[in-house]
Amino acid sequence: MMVLLLIGNSSLPTLRAQKAPEPTKLRILCYNIHWALGMDGKYDVERIADVINKAKPDLVALQEVDVGVERSGRVHEAQRLSELTGMDVRMGPTQHYQGGLFGNAVLSRLPIKDVEIHPLPYTEETEELQTYPRGCVVVTVEAPNGKPLRFVSTHFQHNLPEDRVAQAHAINKLLAADDSGIPTILAGDMNAKPNEEPIQVLLKRWTNVINDPPAPTVPVKDPKYRIDYIFHRSSDSFKINETYVIDEKIASDHLPVFAELEWMSN
Repeated sequence: MMVLLLIGNSSLPTLRAQKAPEPTKLRILCYNIHWALGMDGKYDVERIADVINKAKPDLVALQEVDVGVERSGRVHEAQRLSELTGMDVRMGPTQHYQGGLFGNAVLSRLPIKDVEIHPLPYTEETEELQTYPRGCVVVTVEAPNGKPLRFVSTHFQHNLPEDRVAQAHAINKLLAADDSGIPTILAGDMNAKPNEEPIQVLLKRWTNVINDPPAPTVPVKDPKYRIDYIFHRSSDSFKINETYVIDEKIASDHLPVFAELEWMSN
């Protein structure tokens, strides 16, 4: 009997371990800037920019941003923050105010490919009731892994619980029920505590990026309530690396919320 031994045959395939894809880390900041009016009564856009720069975010959701408004000296706050942070900006106005515009904005260190502005349902103002139009600004960016990512800044109604609930349902329908497959991060001032109905509505489709127990964000001098949030869609492959509320009690009447998310993409 003859036995053939094949040693070092270069014609045989070489097996190599497949390297797992590197996770994409995203630094997220949510900040209601109170049109840059600080708790010391001083108007200071540069101070807001300093808070943002210290956090080194990739994406920032801003609320209560003035553009050309009388009370803030007709400054284009969104553009000024873009200049001071070196980030691109997209404004999502929700109303005309004192000769200018007021609303939400997004700052991005990532390339912005698309922007959408969506109104949200709200109860119109009457002589007896003061309300504000509400909306969200949605940007699609190119993530560090080259894939599209959606980022949303919004601000729910301050004084009508039924408006906040309707706005939460609208966000779910608009951004969590679509079949685009684009991972989505939502951030904003929801004017609702974690156990209240608007947040519970969002939790049907979103994961709350929040510490336990929830750190409060208002009032800044003696914080008691959490009303500012970062979420990601529950169907998306994100891991929460860390999240916390930044202890900055002068620049605005809200504390900013930070999170680092890790996106495992195929």
